[in-house]
Amino acid sequence: MTRRKKMVERVTELMDKPERIRNIGIVAHIDHGKTTLSDNLLAGAGMISEDLAGKQLFMDSDEEEQARGITIDASNVSMVHTYGGQEFLINMIDTPGHVDFGGDVTRAMRAVDGAVVVVDAVEGTMPQTETVLRQALKEGVRPVLFINKVDRLVNELKVDQQEMQIRLGKVIDKVNKLIKGMNEKMYNDGWKLDAAMGTVAFGSALYNWAVSVPFMQKSGVSFKDVFEKCNAGDMKWLAKNSPLSDVLLDMVVKHLPNPTDAQKRRIPIIWHGDKETAEGKTMMNCDPNGPAALMVTDISFDPHAGEVATGRLFSGTLKRGTELYVMGTAKRANRLSQVGIFMGAERIEVEALPAGNIAAVTGLKDAIVGSTVSTMMDITPFEALKHYSEPVMTVAVEAKNMKDLPKLVEVLRQVGKEDPTVQVSINEETGEHLIAGMGELHLEIITGRIKRDKGVEIITSPPIVVYRETPTQKAGPVEGKSPNRHNRFYIELEPMDPAVIDLILKGEVSMNQQVIERRDILVTAGMDKDEAKNIKAIEGTNMFIDMTKGIQYLNETMELVLDGWREALRGGPLADEQVQNLKIKLLDVKLHEDAIHRGPAQVIPAVRSAVKAGILYAGDSLLEPVQKIQITVPTEQMGPATSQIQGRRGQVFDMLSEGDTMTVIGKAPVAELFGFAGDVRSATEGRAMWSTEFAGFEVVPGGIVDEVVKGIRKRKGLKEQIPRPEDYLA
Repeated sequence: MTRRKKMVERVTELMDKPERIRNIGIVAHIDHGKTTLSDNLLAGAGMISEDLAGKQLFMDSDEEEQARGITIDASNVSMVHTYGGQEFLINMIDTPGHVDFGGDVTRAMRAVDGAVVVVDAVEGTMPQTETVLRQALKEGVRPVLFINKVDRLVNELKVDQQEMQIRLGKVIDKVNKLIKGMNEKMYNDGWKLDAAMGTVAFGSALYNWAVSVPFMQKSGVSFKDVFEKCNAGDMKWLAKNSPLSDVLLDMVVKHLPNPTDAQKRRIPIIWHGDKETAEGKTMMNCDPNGPAALMVTDISFDPHAGEVATGRLFSGTLKRGTELYVMGTAKRANRLSQVGIFMGAERIEVEALPAGNIAAVTGLKDAIVGSTVSTMMDITPFEALKHYSEPVMTVAVEAKNMKDLPKLVEVLRQVGKEDPTVQVSINEETGEHLIAGMGELHLEIITGRIKRDKGVEIITSPPIVVYRETPTQKAGPVEGKSPNRHNRFYIELEPMDPAVIDLILKGEVSMNQQVIERRDILVTAGMDKDEAKNIKAIEGTNMFIDMTKGIQYLNETMELVLDGWREALRGGPLADEQVQNLKIKLLDVKLHEDAIHRGPAQVIPAVRSAVKAGILYAGDSLLEPVQKIQITVPTEQMGPATSQIQGRRGQVFDMLSEGDTMTVIGKAPVAELFGFAGDVRSATEGRAMWSTEFAGFEVVPGGIVDEVVKGIRKRKGLKEQIPRPEDYLA
């Protein structure tokens, strides 16, 4: 029997034993060694050759990933590890570390119960370490820590044995400080990382060795040995006597939860339905015999099998032919044509896949990433996936040959399905297709894949920054009249309270909640009780509240009212950019008694024009995306590093020195960061390490706002003159 076939058999034998399953994600800042670590774990499990581990980059199966040396897509693999005389199934997801692909980390965290946080021993915690840790804790995913590249401390920084241990202790303290700051309850409930307890391991993924306190007791390899062997360059001895995969997977099995234990804690965090219903109980208990509940966390395209949906199965069992319903779509069943698991780039079919596993299925035509899928026709959906970052750049794409246009439309639909952090839209004026993404690299990868994988020749514009519009004061009542003058809507507008925006962004307030639960959270945050109980819709960080009482026909017209409101939010009056942080109250409505006179053609334009005029009355302002920047340089290069931030309309708000290096922390608008990478390299003679992360949207300075608005309007083919409120209310 071939090694691969034997491995598949061992994996499938363990699938229905949830107490022996561990679903884990490998998370870290870019270049801290996740993919090299994953390779070595696979080698230890006998899935790839040990000689190739760390060089093969098995999990980076895409040629673009291999060429750039970074992980772009999260990849799944299942393997078996023996611990304490028993076999355990490890379902592992290797995630990207680059800030532009943070959406993949968010999605992976929904599928797993534990995370191995990888930190470079020399660089320590970086901005993206903080981000991935925050995402893990938010999803109720338990972390353990692997401090990688320990050999660099000895060989590059020439530290002595005592200094090495002090530095490693500092990294643990910093990660613990982050955990405590993000969720003190979890920290106090035993999630504090502790080397003595065995929740921290140290090693080198590149040289395939690691140590942890429990493994030291078993193997007899001490910190003294680590120091001496690193000094002597004898990595092979360490790899033989304290192999990375054994140390790390022992830690995973012993300290990270199995699906049955994890779901009791995680389901209340990610699902707001009634825990006493049949589906609630089966999910809490990870029951394979109840109704199926699957959360789709990834969609990829297989040239032979079509769309492959990957996701975490929280209850029930999936088989070929199982009929599933996708919540929030037309109530038609999707029949599964294949059920399997991923082993890197390869998908292995299985007979049946029970709860607690990560499934890869085909036949879910109606699903998108984030969909809740069940054998029941109606089930409360899982909490929507909240991405830490937002699209900040757009490129316009068009087919090089007109005959490829239908194919391009289909490909863009696929792109939107595969990666929900991408927003695809059509510019009605120019007919161009717009793709909004997380940054220059993100857009470069997406457009490159359209050309390479999907075979469509396209022409792309240079990247353009995404702006937002927002009100700055209260306005109203504003009257919106329908074209036939028979229907009137009266609205009041105001900026949303920052405390409420924060709750929406954290996912603590959403339309998936029970009305009373949502009302109580909002009232605690300072919102008026009447307003909090009458919320009709939340779109991004915008809210629509119905404050009317007993108006005839309004119930049947409300969906059209919300359609008009959503249309206005898609493009504000200032620069046709998305609107955010807007609270709208519907105060009064006059409707024609005959349904034919209050159809979509009357209601939608009336509401849309009232909202757009109201936003202008409410002091419409332009917001631009801002990124936090961290640059680490030798002390003598500090001046050029700070001027790189300050010369880009940025500000520096902290400088930290450690030894002979300085870390400059600041922020700057995305619009000023084009070409930043090349400029930093040349200004610091190539000696800078830097990272950026999304830091939200901030108001464009008054001095340049007119110039920016005019530039956007000109680019979009709009009249140069900004409309006045009266233009919408005529």
